Parts: sequence; C-alpha cells; structure tokens
Amino acid sequence: MVLSNIVNRMLKEQFSIVNFSNIEASLDYIYNSMPDILVFDGVTASTNAVTMLNELKNDPIFGQIPVLMIVADNFFVADWEAFFVEDYLRIRDVEKDLLDRIKLCLHRSERVVEVNPLTRLPGNIAISKQVQSRLDKGDAFALAYADLDYFKPYNDKYGFSRGDEVLKMVGRLVMNMVKGRQPVGSFVGHIGGDDFTFIMDATVAEQAAGDILENFDRIITTFYDPEDRATNSIESVDREGNKRVFPIMGLSIGIAVNIEKKFKHYGGIIQVASEMKKHAKESDGSCFRVDKRHYAKN
Repeated sequence: MVLSNIVNRMLKEQFSIVNFSNIEASLDYIYNSMPDILVFDGVTASTNAVTMLNELKNDPIFGQIPVLMIVADNFFVADWEAFFVEDYLRIRDVEKDLLDRIKLCLHRSERVVEVNPLTRLPGNIAISKQVQSRLDKGDAFALAYADLDYFKPYNDKYGFSRGDEVLKMVGRLVMNMVKGRQPVGSFVGHIGGDDFTFIMDATVAEQAAGDILENFDRIITTFYDPEDRATNSIESVDREGNKRVFPIMGLSIGIAVNIEKKFKHYGGIIQVASEMKKHAKESDGSCFRVDKRHYAKN
C-alpha cells in the first residue's frame, strides 16, 4: 500500500493511473485498455505473478507494453531471462528516479516497437513480421482482414474525434472476441485507418468473425445521434463531394487460410484476405467471407 501511494503521488500530475492489488485482477483492464506502461511490484510479487507477467509479455499483442519492475534494495538475479521486463528500480530509489525511469521506458518502447498510436495495437511492421514468421515455420492459420463500411461519411459528418472513438471501439472489440475464442497464439493488429487484421487457428476464425460482427452491429448504433438512429442512416457527402444518404456503418471481414493454398510470402495471404474482404463488402450490412476455393496442388 505504501508503494502504491508513492507511485500515485509521483505520477498523478502527468499520467492517468489505475491501481490493482495483483496482476490477476489487472488482466481484464489490460486486455480492454492497452495501457502505455505497467509498473510491477516485484517486492511482494509471488512466483505465480511473475509467471503471469511473463506469459503476458510473451503474447504478440501485449508483449509491446513496457514493464518497469520495482524491486527490493537487496534484489539480485543471475539470469534476466526469468523476468520479461524493460527496466527495474530499487525501492530506495523510487522517490528520486521513478518519473525519469517511466519516461525512459516509454521513449525506448516508442523507438523499438511500432504500434498504432490510437488503438495501441501492433502496426504494419509487426503485422508483416507476425504473418511471415508463421509462414516460415509452416504454421497452419487463418488471416482475417476487417474494414469498416461507410466510415468516411461518418467521419465527415460527426468529426474526427468521434470517428477515433469508433476505431478504438473496433480495436477493443476485435481483440476481445479473438482472445475470447483463442487466448493463446492469436494476434490482432491495426493496419491503419479503419482497417484491422487478426490471426487465429483456422478452426475458430469463423466463429470469432461471427462474434465480432454480432457485437459490432449491436454497439455501433450507440455512436450515432438519436435522429440518425431513428432512420438507420445519415446524410453526408461522398468522395466527389455530393450529398448522399448513407446507411449505418457495417463491418466487412475477409478470411484467408493457408491450408488449401500454401503461401511463401506474407503479401500473398494478405492479398487473398483483402479479396475476400472486398467480396464481403458486396453484401448489405456486416458480413464475412472465407476463401474456400480449391487450388491445384504444386
């Protein structure tokens, strides 16, 4: 309790702080909010807490969150492989150095890891590395490409700040549904703008896509004003600057699987997923399509 009081006092002017008594209690918040940094109490942490922290850092989505561990004054470890943290600070130095070490961790993380600044999800570089790594290892997986329908007219009418709130919601929704279906080994990325991607085992990708679309359609209307919800439409401008009536936003998802067709380069499987996404966009409302074409064997 004393340590958390010190941390709160020193950081409250520059950071929004959320306290948890243990890492188990913090996981739901981390999954939903993607914090900028974790300050981990290594003085009182159990072996199980350290294991859970390492498992979190091993995840391709959450591994980019920097961790500063507060340790006892007499702390010593011969092998840092046991602790997946970016930095540590002895408790005697907390009052003097905490703020500087927090800023250093954040700057280091920004240099090393590429994340989308809005959703805090991995960006294009991390996505391509994740896909190529799985292809090189011969893993069987499904790659999904998700894209909002009629997002630009919404942005034009309601403004970028409300559009950003929609994007943050979609990022959280995709991550929660994907992790709900496959807690270990899945991946979610933000390609940019209103484009997202996720990677899962092929056996659960369609169920996750269905979960995402069902919840998206239930939530998205809450981002519209009452008069637009009443008509299920908005008046905005198209890409040529002409006034038009547009329906409520939908979400289109295309899914490619590397079982029937083997891909050597990440660009190939992403291209197929993009084709399926375009096919999904041909339907009215939210929809997903899966590449089920039969390919000739090489």
